[in-house]
Amino acid sequence: MARKNDSFYFEAFSTCAEYSHQAAQLLSRVTKNFQPELIGDAIEEMHTIEQAADEKKHEVRDALITAFVTPIEREDIALLSQHLDDVTDRIEGVLHRVYFDNIQTMRPDADAMVDVIVRGCAELKALLDELPHFKRSKTLHDHVIAINSIEEEADHLYIKAMRNLHTTCSDPLEVFAWHEVYTFLEYCADCIENVADTVDSIVMKNN
Repeated sequence: MARKNDSFYFEAFSTCAEYSHQAAQLLSRVTKNFQPELIGDAIEEMHTIEQAADEKKHEVRDALITAFVTPIEREDIALLSQHLDDVTDRIEGVLHRVYFDNIQTMRPDADAMVDVIVRGCAELKALLDELPHFKRSKTLHDHVIAINSIEEEADHLYIKAMRNLHTTCSDPLEVFAWHEVYTFLEYCADCIENVADTVDSIVMKNN
């Protein structure tokens, strides 16, 4: 295998972030115009995005196997690649839970949490687009801070949604189903922050 240019890794990270953003936007379309009978079509579309993200992750891993020189430490490349993949996987996981828990009506607080995930993924894409310039970037850390704030916002929405669920819903099956959905939405925000924290660590080690 020919040696990959340094730009290969950064472009791959940006592409993976774009897949995460696409997945979040698809989830948003599902929740904003919720039609349970169409959830199967959305799952297929989501799986296509997730598979493309997986393939990009495998390209990075394959390149690392034969790479002698990388733009940042190979362990950091592998870790960042995995954390990016986790974001898309968790977003797909939300949709799966809506499907197999047989959600029939979308709760407004879930839609609000999805909006936060979409904003987080957009910020993530901006962060990864800026990563190639990390040695001289004046905005990269701002994106990290913004993602940290978005994660805090997601935490507050999660707590509020869970409290509302457990104090207003008397159907145990519905409580169980939405507990899973809310928890996976919160996982999405955590995964986005994991990427931002990994980028922040990379910058500190390489400056």
